[in-house]
Amino acid sequence: MSDSIAAANKMSFRNLIKSNAKNYSMVLMLALIMIIFAFMTDGVNLNSRNITNIFMQNSHILLLATTMILLIITCNIDLSCPATCAFIGAVSAMLYNTGMGMIPTVLLSILLSIAIYAVMGFMVAYMRMPAFIVTLGFMLLFRGLVYIITNVTPIALKDDGYKKISSGIFNIPALTVDRVHYTAMLVAAVLFVLYVVSEIAARRKKIRYGFAIPPVAVFIAKIIVIGALIFALGWKFATYRGIPVVVVVLGCTVGIIHFVSRNTVLGRYIYAVGGNARSAKLSGINSEFVIFIVFCMMGSVAGLASIVFTGYMNSALPQAGTMFDMDSIAACYIGGASATGGIGSVTGAIIGGLVMAGINNGMSLMNIAAQWQYVVKAIILLLAVFYDIYSRRKAGLG
Repeated sequence: MSDSIAAANKMSFRNLIKSNAKNYSMVLMLALIMIIFAFMTDGVNLNSRNITNIFMQNSHILLLATTMILLIITCNIDLSCPATCAFIGAVSAMLYNTGMGMIPTVLLSILLSIAIYAVMGFMVAYMRMPAFIVTLGFMLLFRGLVYIITNVTPIALKDDGYKKISSGIFNIPALTVDRVHYTAMLVAAVLFVLYVVSEIAARRKKIRYGFAIPPVAVFIAKIIVIGALIFALGWKFATYRGIPVVVVVLGCTVGIIHFVSRNTVLGRYIYAVGGNARSAKLSGINSEFVIFIVFCMMGSVAGLASIVFTGYMNSALPQAGTMFDMDSIAACYIGGASATGGIGSVTGAIIGGLVMAGINNGMSLMNIAAQWQYVVKAIILLLAVFYDIYSRRKAGLG
């Protein structure tokens, strides 16, 4: 495409700020939160060990947020994930303790979770029962079942196999020099190259179809800033223990679901159903099947999250999962999901989850009492929803 067309479609600086204000406001908020807590904790929250711990301690919530956002986009919700995660964790611990092996146990656990969510999805999509009621009922059902099968007693794992998923480290020994694990920097370099290629491809695609694009200087500045963040995170992992295995699992999950939501027909249908279900139906989209598939996707990730959490605790706890639903839902709304559906992104949900994790971690380092942490998180969630409603009304959308 000629440069003349590109030049004609360049955004003004004002429109650039306006169109990206919501997309990047939470990224700026995350940076501001980390800087504030760095001053208040003498930089402890930014050291390599603490950054690694933030990911390890919150990986299950971040995993759940990747598919909870899809449910919210389609105007649904999942309140059952705390109990279903506890139930799947208990069943998987029992299976693993029989000597079945790690891979069969993980696959069976995820399949069982998908089957549970498929039933919920069928009831919501085809029987037209409200997702709030269906998932609330399943939460009560599986909380009761997990108490029954465990007799309200934790199930200890026979060895540290599960623990390696949540606390293990991925490193190439040959790339470790003077206790610096350069595997993390190699992975950061690969991710940066992939990011640059995807950004260039997306820019060319916008030019081809006549969409407005930001100036080249802004485009390059964005790549430099994102690249600096990728390499900074890689350096934090490199100078502690290397890349946590759970970060690899989280990265793959985010990559797959982001690709599905942005580059596939199913992804476009999900946004169409969430934006206007009636119009989507009239245009020929099988909205019931779309909602059913989204619930199944939620089931696969919930099963994975339950395994990660069981490994982190090194045992299956009957009361596990408390607040999983509220934390993952809050991450989605803080990350830019709309309360009326149709708007949101996987990366936004991850940013929202990291905002919550950064606040929790910072307040814990300052020894702030748990009750005040709830108050702060509630205020941030309410402000995020208020901002969404305010921005939609200002844009004439509600």
